[in-house]
Amino acid sequence: MNISYNWLKNYLNIDKTPDELSLILTDVGLEVEAVEKVQSIPGGLEGLVVGEVLSAEQHPNADKLRVTKINIGGETPLDIVCGAPNCRAGLKVIVATVGTTCHPLTGEPFKITKSKIRGEVSEGMLCGEDEIGLGSSHAGIVELPEDVQVGTLVKDFYQIEDDFRFEIGLTPNRADAASHLGVARDIAAYFRSSYTLPSIEDFTETDVKQTEVVVENTAACPRYAGVNISGVKVGPSPDWLKEKLNTIGIRSINNIVDVTNFILHDLGQPLHAFDADKVAGNKVVVRLAAEGELFTTLDGVERKLSAEDLVIADADKPMCIAGVFGGEYSGVSDGTTNIFLESAYFNSVSVRKTAKRHTLKTDSSFRFERGTDPNMPLFALKRASLLIQEVAGGTVSSMVTDIYPNPVSPFAFEVSYTRVQRLIGKEIPAEEIKAIILALGIAIVKEDGDIIEVEVPAYKVDVTREVDVIEEVLRIYGYNNIELKSQILASLNTQEKPDKEVVLNQVADLLIGNGYREILSNSLTKGAYVEDEATAVKLLNPLSSDLDTMRQNMVYSVLTAIEYNQKRKSGDFKVFEYGKTYFLKEEGYEEKQRFALGIAGKITAEQWNTTANTVNFYNLKAAVDTIIKRLKIDNLQIVETTNPHLSYGLDYLKGQKVIVSLGAVASEALKKVDVDGQVFFAEFDWDLVIKTIRKNSIKFKEVSKFPAVRRDLALLIDDAVTFEQLKNVALKTDRKLLKSVNIFDVYKGDKLPEGKKSYALSFVIQDEEKTLNDKQIDTIIQKLIINFERETGAEVR
Repeated sequence: MNISYNWLKNYLNIDKTPDELSLILTDVGLEVEAVEKVQSIPGGLEGLVVGEVLSAEQHPNADKLRVTKINIGGETPLDIVCGAPNCRAGLKVIVATVGTTCHPLTGEPFKITKSKIRGEVSEGMLCGEDEIGLGSSHAGIVELPEDVQVGTLVKDFYQIEDDFRFEIGLTPNRADAASHLGVARDIAAYFRSSYTLPSIEDFTETDVKQTEVVVENTAACPRYAGVNISGVKVGPSPDWLKEKLNTIGIRSINNIVDVTNFILHDLGQPLHAFDADKVAGNKVVVRLAAEGELFTTLDGVERKLSAEDLVIADADKPMCIAGVFGGEYSGVSDGTTNIFLESAYFNSVSVRKTAKRHTLKTDSSFRFERGTDPNMPLFALKRASLLIQEVAGGTVSSMVTDIYPNPVSPFAFEVSYTRVQRLIGKEIPAEEIKAIILALGIAIVKEDGDIIEVEVPAYKVDVTREVDVIEEVLRIYGYNNIELKSQILASLNTQEKPDKEVVLNQVADLLIGNGYREILSNSLTKGAYVEDEATAVKLLNPLSSDLDTMRQNMVYSVLTAIEYNQKRKSGDFKVFEYGKTYFLKEEGYEEKQRFALGIAGKITAEQWNTTANTVNFYNLKAAVDTIIKRLKIDNLQIVETTNPHLSYGLDYLKGQKVIVSLGAVASEALKKVDVDGQVFFAEFDWDLVIKTIRKNSIKFKEVSKFPAVRRDLALLIDDAVTFEQLKNVALKTDRKLLKSVNIFDVYKGDKLPEGKKSYALSFVIQDEEKTLNDKQIDTIIQKLIINFERETGAEVR
């Protein structure tokens, strides 16, 4: 939300600089994210002064140039070469002196330097309108009135005043501050001062042309006000109105629409102006739309309405989606001469649902969704009517219609001074608490010792309980005014072991050290990525079709990140992500913690002295094995994966549960996300990881004094036999002396029978109590050969 510094001065007598005021606004809960200087004329006419032409002589070397002497109030006149046809002695002119930066109406700014023009010295420039952004005329230099004093700053002569725009990060609960009036109220409360509302005393109404108004649904529209204004002339807005809107980033459209935008940002009350001559039957009906009723909005889009959408209609058709968007045919145009001006209070829930249903977000819906002031429509209507008459002419030609059958009451409840002090944590005097409450516009209707009865105005939609008033008191009193105590008391909870965050950081540090990067993806994803519709968690009001379902796996989060980078020529990818997956269950919802890895592209960057190899399955497996080793997880069984998103790979089982799946992402998944090339992906069940390592204990074993022995075997086996099968057979053969099994060579080629391959395995054998002899070693190797032959059909080569 943008707020103008000068605009606030309409309500307050401010003696604080913009920077000082930005700190105050942040202190009271309206966080200022940026302060930007805004100039109505680019450059603000800085550096330009009023001068007088003392003489204007013909340039000796140019027919169309004159050499002038210019008095700007200095000790000596300036020599300036000028080519303007209207340059003459005695003229008061605008002078850009050396060092001044001029901002022309078109083109880039340029700096004035001392120079020679056709051999004559020129110490500045006499300015035309277009050369300094003052206007579009290029006929000659600006001629100022004779009585203007030499040396006067041009910005003072034209009364150019710089403004400052505050960019405020408005939190959703602060609907009351979504306007200049709302911000002014907070500043006034901070200084315990008052603010001044604009006068509407000159508003008068007549009974010439009355538009009939019927409100059929008072639940969705508790208050509706309107008035007719006849004889207006639609055209450009005056400069002051354009500048006000421009300062806060609003583009001027025409004088009628600009007034409604001005009131919206001034008072926080959205308005809508209808072309009264286009209102069929001279009747306005506030009703629910018919299911499927078609309506074309201002942006030219035909929309199918819901029976829950509130519309403003005439006798025949809808003219506007209430509180959200106007219609294409009923709005103000260049030919409009009579208008019906609407000012209403709509139910916030109704507007919010309609805006989401049609994915429409406007300045009006922003305010109505959060809650507007039910007591503002009439004041805003009269204020806008006066402004329209001022900028567009016309007269009020009807009585004011104000349909308000059930007035909204203030929020009434009790507040205890003691509870205010206790919750804030400081003994603030009761009188000061009372002064802040009154300064906030909250009425105190009764006071009985420690207890006061308050009535909170309806525009403070988030202040409905005692604790809300306490929060209001605290933000005006100032969080910075609550001193920290020398002692802070806290209850310490025993941290469950292991600390999940510590474990996660250890694994993250390990991966980062190996060239991986962490990513963080949205938990919302496309419904097309769902693997089980029965357990999918769907959003009731999704922001878009791309964010309509809670993710059930991490693979599409990783693939989406890869696709984004590939399209930006950054396809080498090594990432990890920690996040949740979500499932619908009969008894409610289930969240599961997951830890995912993904690699794609080249494993290392291209270098002149190395080959940049493409990633493969074993690059990913090495990372997974490193994590498992770091976490000291053992006794895992490895089988072929059953993960539906992988074309091939492995599952590491802890008991009967999969602790991690890894492999090559299936082509179907790659096509869904439009990813090129191969991607290798691993996903840990992090809940199971934490549960597993919780049972780990630190074990110390003395280094054996006796040597280990290595023996190798080359086995001819079927293609279907895996190293994992061979390893399991070996470890079952001897559980005491056989310490490790490794594969160091694989061969498959012409010299082997069809369907066969050769594995070269190494075996490390060690007795920790004595030195092994050859007979013991040979016995173990023979047992291994027999078991390999019996259980896998292997042959020793």
